[in-house]
Amino acid sequence: MTKILIIYTGGTIGMVNDAKTGTLIPFDFEQIQENVPELARLDYQLSIHSFNPILDSSNMNPEIWAELAKLIQEKYEEFDGFVILHGSDTMSFTASALSFMLQNLAKPVVLTGSQLPIGEIRTDAKENLITALEIAATKKGGKAMVPEVCVYFDYQLFRGNRSIKYNSEKFEAFTSPNYPILAEAGVSLSFYPNYILPIPQKPFQIHTVFNANIGVLKMYPGITENAVKAITKSGVEAIVLEAFGSGNTTTAPWFIACLEKAIEDNKIIIDISQCKGGSVQLGVYETSRKLQQMGIISGYDLTFEAAVTKLMYLMGQGLSIEEVKRLMEVSIAGELTN
Repeated sequence: MTKILIIYTGGTIGMVNDAKTGTLIPFDFEQIQENVPELARLDYQLSIHSFNPILDSSNMNPEIWAELAKLIQEKYEEFDGFVILHGSDTMSFTASALSFMLQNLAKPVVLTGSQLPIGEIRTDAKENLITALEIAATKKGGKAMVPEVCVYFDYQLFRGNRSIKYNSEKFEAFTSPNYPILAEAGVSLSFYPNYILPIPQKPFQIHTVFNANIGVLKMYPGITENAVKAITKSGVEAIVLEAFGSGNTTTAPWFIACLEKAIEDNKIIIDISQCKGGSVQLGVYETSRKLQQMGIISGYDLTFEAAVTKLMYLMGQGLSIEEVKRLMEVSIAGELTN
């Protein structure tokens, strides 16, 4: 029988209304089958691991990512697939981080959650959970159909490190602006193998050391020198530069000088676009040519979530600055197209 481990970290999916206070409180997820009786009709052996205490996903951090990775490593041989129930707000960050941490992953790790609690009449939780389990259990030729970290939400399966949460009110909360979906659920489950990572040939292993000492510099018209220096002169070791369009910034001399000084101080600067779709193309316009010349690296079509977690991951591996820069511009888990 197919064995699936459900890992409940927290989030709306596992909440019920407290009749006394009217607020959402977590229920005991060991009683999941009472809330989702349809699970009994699935021919899987399900096991539950609940975090204690459970987390609001806004409190997610690299230490918890390491805990997740270690749990998956510990249970890797015992289970055919893993479903992580997670708050939607930081789900794409966790999915991106795990895609780098779980190296040579040959089994599905599917993150899902919901916009409404599982006990609500109109909840999206049941469909998301049941289909995530089906995806985690699906095999072809005895091997996992989706051997990668993904996000399932509202009938669509996304590569985890390509996903973003773009809507806080619709059931359709996630999208993947720069990469096709891996599968979709209609009358039947339709997988798109051309977009799914191949089964790895090397043994599974994990990397759990992250360096979160990074800053974010988001461009906007009228940005001041003081605002920029608050990031570039700080103690961070790397900066994610959220630029305009295809990677453009102001060419004001003071701004260029701030970036040059940061690079002189051995800070890594990666240029990603504020646009959800499209890719950074350094040097195409005059406003980005100077960035390219001074040694700022291109994030191509990385999501913000993938850029942040990939930087944390690479900086935690003890690599040289030049090697981190090189790998930031190379796809190591299907996260970018260069």
